[in-house]
Amino acid sequence: MSPGPSKSRLTESRGNARGAAARARTQEDAIVEVTWCYYQDGMNQNEIAERLGISRATVVNYLAEARKRDYVRISLDTDVFRNQDLARRLVDRFGLGDAVVIPSSPDGAEQSLERVTRAVADWLPSLLEPGDRLGVAWGETVYRVAEAAPRITLEDLTIVQLVGSRPAALGFAAETCSATLARRYGAHCVNLHVPLILSDRKLVEQLKQEPVIQAQLEAVANCNKTIFACGTCGDDSHVVHTGLLDRTDIDACAADGAIGVICGRLIDHNGNGLDRDIEDRMIAVTLQQMRNKEIGLLVGSGPDRAEPMLAAIRGGYATHVATCSQTAAELLKLADDNA
Repeated sequence: MSPGPSKSRLTESRGNARGAAARARTQEDAIVEVTWCYYQDGMNQNEIAERLGISRATVVNYLAEARKRDYVRISLDTDVFRNQDLARRLVDRFGLGDAVVIPSSPDGAEQSLERVTRAVADWLPSLLEPGDRLGVAWGETVYRVAEAAPRITLEDLTIVQLVGSRPAALGFAAETCSATLARRYGAHCVNLHVPLILSDRKLVEQLKQEPVIQAQLEAVANCNKTIFACGTCGDDSHVVHTGLLDRTDIDACAADGAIGVICGRLIDHNGNGLDRDIEDRMIAVTLQQMRNKEIGLLVGSGPDRAEPMLAAIRGGYATHVATCSQTAAELLKLADDNA
């Protein structure tokens, strides 16, 4: 039998543990102090570094860590963006309930989308009431909104996954989008525990008859509000990346008039669905179920999103829109050109 650790080694180990805990606590305190000085006392980074005897780079890192840990959340009053001229023009032109238009970023489409999704994360709670059943779509745009959402508790809110499961890159899968938003809002989450698409229509019908799945599909059908994006019909489309359609399929569908994708279902320029073979093999919210909601919040930004978004508005899926200024201007131009 090997001898146990010596008393001195045990003492050293405990001392190291206490030292590590003390250092962690000291760093935690420093992060909080830096955050307070910057956001509450209005000190700049150089002043904070001098006061605390640390480098400016450390101050920058501590501020970034504070944002990452949700110690501080920066938001702008969404009324500013609701009352923006382009937002009012969207509402008037398309008969929307409301819209927010965020200034496009000079750094490009990716940064503009980031701005829009962060604004939506701040706006969405004001659109929800106790008893609401919020249907949540999938994809990068919706996932970004969920990740940016504040950690608050919204009373008597149910989050519902609108499409069945399908592998997706970077966490953009449907169950991740709905579960993340539910966790942020302290809400009950109804996931749709089935594949989005199957190879056999009969199997689809059998699964739909299962009591558990029936209950989940009833929740999907009974959502009174939704948040979704309208995807594109090109090689870079979300439905291509997830394998729902391959590049040959999407090109053929585009040639047949497809312009956008809502919850895995293709729509034409007027928002009507395309009658495709795989429709009966999908388990997801239907296009008809997506129409005429109390609130249908359409989120999108980018040079390739204006046409799909216009189709979604024409199809009656959107009552509220959130986008960037460049996309808003393009939406209005497209509508005028096609009038």
